[in-house]
Amino acid sequence: QVQLVESGGGWVQPGGSLRLSCSASGSIFSIAVMGWYRQAPGKQRELVVSITSTGSTNYADSVKGRFTISRDNAKNTVYLQMNSLEPDDTAVYYCYGTLAVYSDRSTYRGYWGQGTQVTVSS
Repeated sequence: QVQLVESGGGWVQPGGSLRLSCSASGSIFSIAVMGWYRQAPGKQRELVVSITSTGSTNYADSVKGRFTISRDNAKNTVYLQMNSLEPDDTAVYYCYGTLAVYSDRSTYRGYWGQGTQVTVSS
């Protein structure tokens, strides 16, 4: 069984910073992509940023220059450093991973974390 567990959400004033972490555990053979989505009230879930196993990144335009993703492949962990936070960044942030397990090494499937709330307000 695979689990993705997020941590680091909370409340912050506009202009502040938060760091999210997501660790994948279980019988993981390989992780191709990890990243973050977010969903604000009344809106669709949207991609924030993703990172491949080789370090290639894909950022949403709205977070470029403010958010930075990093990845520790040895720990199956991804981090999201969020700076200059704005009220529009308020959302539930979900970690996801596209990975293969040892029992089926040729098949990559998507997995989601439970989400962590980020609130930006004064």
